[in-house]
Amino acid sequence: QVQLVESGGGLVQPGGSLRLSCAASGSIFSTYVMGWYRQTPGKQRELVATIARGGSTNYVDSVKGRFTISRDNAKNTVYLQMNSLKPEDTAVYLCNARPNRFTQPDFGSWGQGTQVTVSE
Repeated sequence: QVQLVESGGGLVQPGGSLRLSCAASGSIFSTYVMGWYRQTPGKQRELVATIARGGSTNYVDSVKGRFTISRDNAKNTVYLQMNSLKPEDTAVYLCNARPNRFTQPDFGSWGQGTQVTVSE
């Protein structure tokens, strides 16, 4: 299992930016599919973005053009740069690691989450 620790959340005004980080343990980080998900009370967990071992990315439509996922395999870290934030982006953001794209996220590893609040 990969251990994941998220950081970078906080309170930001609409239109602002935040960068989330997810530090992973283990020497096989570079082979994993990494993803960011978000959860709000009473709603199902939502996929935000994923990045494959080769660097290909995928985003939910609501964040396309505003969020960018990236990874630094030398630092065992995946990032989520969030720009033009909206109040509806408010959620707990969770990092996920899975060995390949055929493995369901629930069978991968999860971080503890970091709160992002977008409000005046």
